[in-house]
This record gives sequence, structure tokens and C-alpha cells, in this order.
Amino acid sequence: MSSVAVPFYQRRHKHFDQSYRNIQTRYVLEEYAARKAASRQAAYYESSGLGKTTCRLCARRARTLAHEAMQESRKRSHEQKSHVSDEKRIRFASELSALEKEIHTARHRAREQLDRLARLFVNLIHIFEERISRAPEILVRLRSHTIWEKMSVSLCFTVQGFPTPVVQWYKNEELISPASDPTKYRIESKYGVHVLHINRADFDDSATYSAVATNVHGQASTNCAVIVRRFREDEEPHPAAIMPFHLPLSHDVCFTHIDVQFLEKFGVTFATEGETLTLKCSMLITPELKRLRPRAEWYRDDVLLKDSKWTKLYFGEGQAALSFTHLNKDDEGLYTLRMVSRGGISECSAYLFVRDADALIAGAPGAPMDVECHDANRDYVIVTWKPPNTTSESPVIGYFVDKCEVGLENWVQCNDAPVKVCKYPVTGLQEGRSYVFRVRAVNSAGISRPSRASEPVAALDPLDLERTQTVHLDEGRKIVISKDDLEGDVQIPGPPTNVHASEISKTYVVLSWDPPVPRGREPLTYFIEKSMVGSGSWQRVNAQVAVKSPRYAVFDLAEGKPYVFRVLSANKNGISDPSEITEPIQPQDTTVLPSAPGQVVATRNTKTSVVVQWDKPKHEEDLYGYYIEYSVVGSNRWEPSNHKPIKYNRFVVHGLETGEQYVFRVKAVNAVGLSENSQESEAVTVQAALTCPSYPHGITLLNCDGHSMTLGWKAPTYSGGSPILGYYMDKREANHQNWHEVNSSLITCTIYTVEDLTEDAFYEFKVAAANLVGIGQPSDPSEHFKCKAWTMPEPGPAYDLMICEVRNTSLVLLWKAPVYEGKSPITGYLVDYKEVDAEDWITANEKPTSKRYFKVTDLHEGHTYVFKVRAVNDAGVGKSSEISEPVLVEERPGTKEIYSGVDDEGNIYLAFECKEATDASHFAWGKSYEEIDDSHKFKIETEGNHSKLYFKNPDKSDLGTYSISVSDTDGISSSFVMDDQELERLMALSYEIKNPTIPLKSELAYEVLDKGEVRFWIQAESLSPDSTFRFVINDKEVENSERHKINCDRSNGIIEMVMEKFTIDNEGTYTVQIQDGKAKNQSSLVLIGDAFKGVLAESELQRKEYLRKQGPHFSKFLYWNVTEECEVLLSCQVANTKKETDFKWYKDGSGVDVEELPDLQKGECHLSIPKLSRKDEGVYKATLSDDRGHDVSSLELSGKGNIQSTSASPLKILCTEEGIRLQCFLKYYNEEMKVSWCHRESKISSGEKMKIGGGEDVAWLQISEPTEKDKGNYTFEIFGDKESYKRTLDLSGQDRGKVIGGLPDVVTIMDGKTLNLTCTVFGNPDPEVVWFKNDKAFEIDEHYAYSLEQGKYASLTIKGVTSEDSGKYSIHVKNKYGGETVDVTVSVYRHGEKMPEIKPGQLAKPRPIPPSEEVLKPEGK
Repeated sequence: MSSVAVPFYQRRHKHFDQSYRNIQTRYVLEEYAARKAASRQAAYYESSGLGKTTCRLCARRARTLAHEAMQESRKRSHEQKSHVSDEKRIRFASELSALEKEIHTARHRAREQLDRLARLFVNLIHIFEERISRAPEILVRLRSHTIWEKMSVSLCFTVQGFPTPVVQWYKNEELISPASDPTKYRIESKYGVHVLHINRADFDDSATYSAVATNVHGQASTNCAVIVRRFREDEEPHPAAIMPFHLPLSHDVCFTHIDVQFLEKFGVTFATEGETLTLKCSMLITPELKRLRPRAEWYRDDVLLKDSKWTKLYFGEGQAALSFTHLNKDDEGLYTLRMVSRGGISECSAYLFVRDADALIAGAPGAPMDVECHDANRDYVIVTWKPPNTTSESPVIGYFVDKCEVGLENWVQCNDAPVKVCKYPVTGLQEGRSYVFRVRAVNSAGISRPSRASEPVAALDPLDLERTQTVHLDEGRKIVISKDDLEGDVQIPGPPTNVHASEISKTYVVLSWDPPVPRGREPLTYFIEKSMVGSGSWQRVNAQVAVKSPRYAVFDLAEGKPYVFRVLSANKNGISDPSEITEPIQPQDTTVLPSAPGQVVATRNTKTSVVVQWDKPKHEEDLYGYYIEYSVVGSNRWEPSNHKPIKYNRFVVHGLETGEQYVFRVKAVNAVGLSENSQESEAVTVQAALTCPSYPHGITLLNCDGHSMTLGWKAPTYSGGSPILGYYMDKREANHQNWHEVNSSLITCTIYTVEDLTEDAFYEFKVAAANLVGIGQPSDPSEHFKCKAWTMPEPGPAYDLMICEVRNTSLVLLWKAPVYEGKSPITGYLVDYKEVDAEDWITANEKPTSKRYFKVTDLHEGHTYVFKVRAVNDAGVGKSSEISEPVLVEERPGTKEIYSGVDDEGNIYLAFECKEATDASHFAWGKSYEEIDDSHKFKIETEGNHSKLYFKNPDKSDLGTYSISVSDTDGISSSFVMDDQELERLMALSYEIKNPTIPLKSELAYEVLDKGEVRFWIQAESLSPDSTFRFVINDKEVENSERHKINCDRSNGIIEMVMEKFTIDNEGTYTVQIQDGKAKNQSSLVLIGDAFKGVLAESELQRKEYLRKQGPHFSKFLYWNVTEECEVLLSCQVANTKKETDFKWYKDGSGVDVEELPDLQKGECHLSIPKLSRKDEGVYKATLSDDRGHDVSSLELSGKGNIQSTSASPLKILCTEEGIRLQCFLKYYNEEMKVSWCHRESKISSGEKMKIGGGEDVAWLQISEPTEKDKGNYTFEIFGDKESYKRTLDLSGQDRGKVIGGLPDVVTIMDGKTLNLTCTVFGNPDPEVVWFKNDKAFEIDEHYAYSLEQGKYASLTIKGVTSEDSGKYSIHVKNKYGGETVDVTVSVYRHGEKMPEIKPGQLAKPRPIPPSEEVLKPEGK
């Protein structure tokens, strides 16, 4: 018997095989025995000489007659022996011999007939049994039950079959034997109804029960689940196997009982195209046999995977792995590892998501996938693929199909224009060659990356194999016969038949036909012709290239026009007649875009995933699958969930952020493209679905008085998404099997006293938590506790250890005080810790801490620790608490801390956000790690995953450490230290918010206006239309009036007050008060004493100026300047004049006659004084007057030095033959001017060494033959009446450029020689060296070369001199202080001429060069 799915009872249990074989053997032996008995009975009657019979009745009658005949014969024989003579006996003997011979013949014939009847009878019995025999069939299946503990349950089902099936019961795949526990199980079987009774069920009876019915024709099974009230499923609400299909079971099952337990499983994985990836699973195999191992099978969706170019499988050393060498979206799917053994099948599953690689062009679509080849022939193949998802990219407008011959790397594009449907017929293949294909998608942005290449496909006619036949002969010989060889010598082939359209598209039509029969021995080709309906003309489609395959794709058809087609066969002998014309065919898309999927429903699954289900579209034919997309609520940014279409309308979206709200939408996909988006789902928050709570742990004995025990335990790590309602506790004495309930009603806290216990007895306990969903899994049984009264003086153990605020090097440990204090009160606690693998404990605090929390620091990041706490009193150190669970010291990614702030109302708060919080999570705030319950001081507000702790009346008593812990999470917690500085900052910010201040751009200020008015103003950042203000002067508010003009420009925030008359009575304090809503501000200005006098004086001055300017007045009073001609020019500017205005000049009270009166309309008046001298000194006045008023401007003019000094130029250096001359240029110079020259602050007198002189426009100092002593500062001073003016020049460290020596004045040289002129130069700073020929600079080339070495050796080299090189050569050495020029005369004579005579020892004389204009600028006063 063959079965695809081998049930567990065949895979695992040996006793089933033995039982099965016993039953089968029993039936076979019974049939064999029946047949042998029938055969023996038939042989017996045949040996009795019976005649031919045709039925059982005849056979019975024949047996009766034979028996009577034999009796009669014996009787007659006996009589004859008694009464007749010997003759008669002899005659009778002969007759008897003849009769015996006749009987023997009849017996032989009867035996043959009975054998035939027996065989017929056995065949009839066999046929009848076969007609009524059948495999077991279950009519009524088992039903699952959920019951309370200690209740009984009966599992029943009905089965029929012949022979009567044998039924066996299993619990969790283990055979149930009532003999092993007769009080627990009882099995009944009556009239095909089979029942399993389970008496007084307990927690351990929660299991899967199976019933297996078996006979010789097969087997059938049914199963159900029995759940006792406290049973809990360990699996997620929606396991990783999200696809609603069943993986096929392999026919080849391992027959060795091996248990496989997974240690590490691969999880949901996210990867990107082009990456390498390995999925691994480590496992424990028992027993581990090298020759007999379980078989590892990898599946993607429902397809078994094997080693290939893209995937590599490995199994060994307790690990199974699946490696991907180059990921593509083709690899996305649900991966399942199945370990197949006699012990059963163990499997784990997880989804692999493969994202698109980055596009080569921004905005280009992702690559297509699942490229496959169909209907391959000699020169033709159809390529199909699946379209990519375009979530954020522009839609795909088409595809390019590429082909490549196997063994080459040259990809050739098959279509010139993008094809819009995910199917394309590729023609023009070379017969006998293999090809691979790939596809690229195109949108408005560009072309995508290529897809993964298809599997190779050969360009061969699949019918060729059918047209050949192989005849195998002896000794391995064979003969291959082709059907073409049997068709005779066909010259011209017949026309093809059955021409039809196998595929119709909008852009092409694929024609198919059958080859002609007979076709002949010669190779066939085909020509296709088309004709538009109604045109009456035929056009050959493939005139250039003949077609070898009975398929062809016809392109270039007019859209919407019907066509007819015909095909012609051809070989080397000629072309056949055309085939029959097809029916009219119109190019059109037979597949359209799918409609959008229906309603999308999203439900909670895990902390990072959501289950999405949707209604299928109305027309779901030819669908490739669906794409699912998600978006964070409010972001309007959609992301793809899957990157390869899934075929089912249910999917688990992974990789979501806990606590975020998402919406989902779905698109359907087929060969034409993607449908419209479905409607968005309702928003769903990513949280785990509701389940039963996890198990409590850490049961600790806290106190015992001999008759009762007080126990404590830790709450479950996970509440199952619903608040924990309470706990149930069970107890049992040591060595007892049965557990007994302690409480019938829920225990609402994690501590409980168990009463009515037996003294000195040992007990163990277990606890289960309950929530809205049900009762969770019970804890592990506690250790055995002895019920003996505690009398020790030391305290009992602390309990309920909780670890929070785990960071990289620290954590906080919390605990509760012992219930049993001992003989004296508890004074403190000691905290011990150690690494998991270490033996010695370390005490974290040297002195006991009085608090019930402790921060353990200086831990090693990445290490795992355990902790315990010991209480201390006067008697000593008490019992140690239970050891905590191992804790990895490492800060979780994305850890958030408590932060402080002030809200808009000025309330101070501490806030914390936890995205991992669920509906059942509780934000527990504490101060000094004690839960806060003081509603007078604090207020707690929690909304969603945010919680805030408000301080109602913050003060110094609120200083301290505040903590928060979030239940039903992975221990998320944090703390915050409120110190003096932080509290002061928050209270200041709170005061500012509760008492807001209007920000000011400018404080209260004043300005004096043109008329002498005083304006007070202030500017705020902004003012609303409802803002108010007031001015206060000396504590008295002033109103808007003629004397105090008050105005407010709220748009600019300016408030002002203008006082027209500012008098001595206005001294005091000025204040502006502003209020805008709750915000206030004020600014004050104090005008008292000198400050007030200054304002008053300025006001009066401005008032007088205003009155002066009402008539003719000077807008600019008299001033003087010196012109370029060194004339003193008196100037003033006038305003508000008219023709009648009189203007006059005065000197020392006397009028000054001028040649021409100034033009007052121009606004300027001038008086020129040429060559000012002492007689021109005095007071000059200018007056303006008319009928409107009078104005005067005065200026005192004295001191010629004052005037001439302004025209004095900086000192300049002039090099003369006598030495150095320092010069100062003036507009004019005479003896009346008081001047002096100084050297190093010593006055210089005119002499032979230094001469002082001057001209009309220059004053100079001549230094003859200067030496080192003459260096230093030189000052030229011009004295006036009140002050003097100086011009200074520093000659320290200044050396003009010089030629120290080395050059003769005349050089004579023969032509062809090389001339080198060398000299030493000097200067500070370093001088610039330039060579000239005949007073002209010349360019350096191969003939002329010069160099300057070490900044002081200058040389000029002339290679191969000629007569043209004769002339004057000059070296020009100069820096900014001057320099020298030295001339050298070069005379070149020819070979054979007489060398000119030269006076020896004559050196060239240098000529001085004046300094540049940019010598050091002199200092002046």
C-alpha cells in the first residue's frame, strides 16, 4: 500500500508493525486453511467414486447413493459367500472385479469434477470477499474537549471496514495501555463504536489523543485535543508557518527511532538582493548515530529544495544550514526545516524577506522574478516572469527580455520595444543550442537591474523523441529506427494541419500547427502568411527566415483588426500547398488587470508583527498573487512588506515597531500588472495578541509557625496582554502523587499563608496565574519545605527580587523586606553577586544598606550575573533570598530615560515613553523605589505608551530619586535624580510660565526731538490687540493729554509718550507697565540729578536751535582748511535765506571788504586768505540778518605753523654725491617758520657734517659722508602757537644696495672665448640684481646666463663671445633704500688681431640710485 502522508503510528512505534503483521498473517492463514479443507473434502468424495456433480446438493446426493451402493454391495457379497457355489463365487468375483474397475473410473472422474468445483467455489468466495472488503473508514470523528481538573471525559468515534478493523489509542503519539493504569483508562468497542474513558483528569492529561483503526486493506486515524482547565499553549497565537498549505511527506521514511530537539532556530530574516545569507538550526539528536541519522529537508513554501547554483545544503555536527550564494527576490518565501526520523518529524519555519537592491538609476523599478521557459522548440520558446512591486517608484511600462547562449556571457536583447505583459515569445533560436533568459523592467525613470537568469532550455523539437524507436538486441546492440525512414520517399511535403492561435495578445498572435503527415525524410521548414479580413491579399510574414518549429509568434498586427492565417511546408524539393485558413483572429489582450482586493483586516499578532487578511478580488483567475504594503499612521509613507507575490489572502507582516500604529493595503498581481490599491485597513497598534499569562517563579518560604507556611513568589514575566487577575496555588506532601488545591478564590497578591499543615511534614507548592483569557501554565514545583516553626534570632529571607535599569556597567536591585524579622528589628541588607560561571560571591556593599534597593556598579559589559540579598539584625546575618535569574549586563538598543519638563500651565512633571507597552502594561512610578500613592503631592497620568508624574506643590521635600517600571515588558525601567539644581531650574521655568513676562526689544528710553520735546518710548517683541499699558511718573499715573501725548503701535509693539515742555518740575522716575493676557512686564527710567540736568539742557538747546532756524541761520558754522595753493579758506554754510538777507564778514570787530558778496542761494560762503602770516591772525565773524532774525558764527585764526604743518610731506631720502639728504616738502617755506631737526632726540645744529637749509617749498638736512654713527631716528619738527607737528624717519639698519667690488671698468676678450663677469653685492634688505646691455635689459638664453648665489655673488656669463657682444654692460643693484649701478665696457677682438692695451687696476665706479617712494613712512603729530 502506498501513502503520501505516513501517520505517526507507522513512523514511530515498532509494536504497531508487529501487530499489523500478526493481523495480516492471521487472515492469510485462515484463507489458506479454508482452501486446504475444501480441497481435502473434494478429494475424499472423488476417491469414493461419485459421478459428475454440478452443485453442492448434487454432490451430497451422490455421496449418499455411493454409500448405499457400497452397503448393498457388501451385503450381497456376504450372502453370495454363504449360499452360492464356488462357480457362482467365481462368476461373482469376476463381476465384482469389473464393478470395481467401473467404480475406480467413476471415482477418478468425480475427483476431477470436484477439483474443478472446489476451484470455482474458492474463486467465488474470494470474489465475494473482495466485493464486501474495504479499508477502515471513520464515520464519526473524535471531538476535542475542555474540562476542569478531576472531571472525567469520554472520547468516542465510529469506524467501519471489512475485515473488522483493530483500534489502538495514543496519547501524544505514545500507545495507551489500560493495563498500565486501570484506574485512569478504560477502552470499549461495540458495533463499530470505540470509546476511551479518562477518569478524574488532571493537568498531565492535557494532550493530543489519537485513535488508529487498521485492517489488511489500510488504516485510518482521527485525533482530538483534551485541555484541562490550567493547560496553556506555548506557541504564539499565530505561528511562523503562516501559509495555509501542508508540506508533502516524503515516501522514504527513516525507520530508526531518533528524537530531535531544536536548540537554536532561525527566525524571520530580512536581507537584500545580492547578499549572501545562511539559515542555521542547531539541534540535539538522541541517539547520535553516524550511520543512522535523521534526514534534513529544506522547503521554500511547498517546494523541496536541493543543492543548486543558488542554494547549498549542509547537515552535520548537530547543525543544519541552508546557504544562499547570491540572494534574489526569487528566494523570498516561508522556509521550513524538517528533520525526518522514526521518532517523528520535527520542523521549524520562518519567513525570509528579500528587498530590492539599490537601483542603478534613481527611481527605476525593482527587478522582475521567477523567470521561466515554456513550450520550447527548435527555434522558439515562451518566457514568463512575475512583475516587481512599485510602492514608491513610478509604474512599470514594459519589460525587456534578454537571452544568452549557455557557455557564453554575451546577453542579447530580444525585443526592441518594451513588452507590457509578463509573457513573451522568443524566436530565432539556433536549433540544438541551450539558452538562458533574463528580464528587465522599465518605467519613466529608467531600467531596472536584470532578474535572476532562468534555468537553461534547449532549442529542440520535443516530438523528435516520439518519432524515433530503439530496438535492443543481444550483447548490448541496438537499432534506432526513425519514423521518417518508414514514410517512404516523399518529395514535396503536404500542407500543415490544425493551424490555430495558441495564444492571443494585443501585440502578437502565436500560431501553432501539426506537421504534415507524411513529412518525408528531408528537414522541414515553414512559411506563415497573413491577410487582413476583407483585404483579399496575402503577405508572407517570415519571408527572410524560414521557421523550423510548428510555433510562430506574429507581430506587427494592426490593433483591433481581424486577421486570417495559413502555413506552408517546405523542404529542399519544394513548397507545399497552403494549409487551411484559420478562423478570423483579432489581436487583443485576453487577460486584463485584476480588480482590487476587498476589505483588508489587520489583527494583533506579536510585538513586531501583524496578521493581515483580505477578501479576494471578484475575478481571481490567472492571479500570480498579492503584494502587501504598510504605513505608519499619519506619515503617508508606504513601505512594501513582501517583495514576491504570495498566493494566499492571509499574511503576517513582520519587522514592525512595537507600539506604533499602522494601516495596510493590498494589490493583486497577474501577467498584465498590478491592480489598484485596496482600501486601507483600520489602524492597528503593534502589540502581542492576548494569551494566558506566563508561569510565576521563585517560590520562597518566608515564615513558618509549625501549622502554616507563608510563601512568596514572583509575578509572571508576561501577563499575556491582559492584567493578571490573581493566582491559584496547589500543594502536595512529599512522595505523594496527587496535587491539592490550596485556594478556591483568586489570590490577588504574590504572598500567601497556607493554613492547616502537618507539623514536621514536607510540602511542595506550585502557583499558576490567571487573566481574562484563562489560567496560565503553573510554575515549576518548589523545593520541599519542612513545616517546622522558625525560632532563629536572625531574620528570614528577603523576597521578590527584581532587577531594573540594566545598563552597560550597572543595574538596580529591588527586594521586599522579610516577613520573619527574627528576635530584633532588621537594621540593613547585604547585596551579593557573582558571574554565572563563578563560584565565589562578592558583597557589593561593605556596610548594610537600610534601603530596600541598591545600585550595583562596576560590572563588566556583556557578562551575565546573578544576585541575592541577606537581611541583617542585631543577632547577625539572616537567610539568603532566592538567587535571582541570570541577567546580561548590557544596555538594550533604543533605551529611553525619564525626562523632566514643565507643561503649558506651568506644572512640573517627569515623563517616560515606552513603545513596548501593551494594554496590560502598568507604569509604576516610585520615589526611592517605593511606589507613589500620595495623591496630595503627586498626580499620575498615563495615556497609551506615555506616562507623566506631576508635582502638585513642588518644594524641597520633593528632592530624591524617582523611578518607573513598565510591567509586561522585557524589564523596561528608568530612574531620575531630582537634585537642588534641577528643581530650581524647573521651578524657575514654572514661574515664568505661570507668571509670563512680555519680552522687550528695548527698555524704556528717551530722546530729545527737534523742538525740544522729550519722547519716552518702549518696544515689546509683540503685543496683541487686547494688550493694555499705563505710564507712571513719580508713582502717579498720567493720562493722554496735550502735555503728555501717549500713543501705542501694537503691530510693532511700540508704546510712547511725548512731553512738549520739559521743565525742571519733570525730574523723577518714569515707569511703563504692560499687560497682555497673563503676561506682564514693566520698565523704569530714573531722571534725577546730573542725568535730568543733561536731558533738560539738551531739551532747551534743541528748543533754541529750533527758534534760531526759524530765520536765516548757519547750518554749518565757520571752519577753515588749506587749499593746494596753501591758501587759508574760511567757509560756512547758510540756510533759510532770501534775497533781502544781509551777509557780512568781520575781523576783530571790523568789517572785511570783499570783492564780491557771496550768493546766499547756493548755501555756502567763503573767505580766502593767501599766504597766511602773523598779521592775518585774529577773530573772524560772519553775520546773517533780515526781518526774521539774526545769526552769528565766529572763528579764531592764529599760528602759521598750524597751517603749514598740515601741508608738510613725509621725510624722504635723497642720495647725493656728498651723502644722504633728508627732505620735507611744504607748500611754502620761509624764515618766520619755527622748525628744528633732531637726531636721536638731540637737536642738530647746521655744520659741515650736517647742513640745514631749505627753499620755497622744501626743508632739508644734508648728511655728508654718512657712517654707522649716523644711523637712527631723524625728526623734523614744525612749531605752532599751541602745538607742534613732527615728521620722523628711521635710518637704523637700512643699507641700500651696493656693489662691493670685483668688476673692472673695461674687459678685453678674444672671440670664441667665454666671458664671466662676477662681483659681490650687498644690501639690507637683500637687493634686486638686474643686468643691462647698452642700457637695455636683455633676455637670458643659451648664449647669456646669469646667477645669484647665496644672495651676494652675482655673475654674468657670455658663452662663445663674438664682436656683436662688444658694448657697455651694467649691473643694477637696488633695494627700497636705494642702490648702485656699475658699468663695464667689453671689447671683443678677433683671433690674430692685436689685443688692445688696458690700464691695470682700474675698477668700475658705481653710480647711486635713489630710494623708492615706499620708504618707511614718517611719524607725524
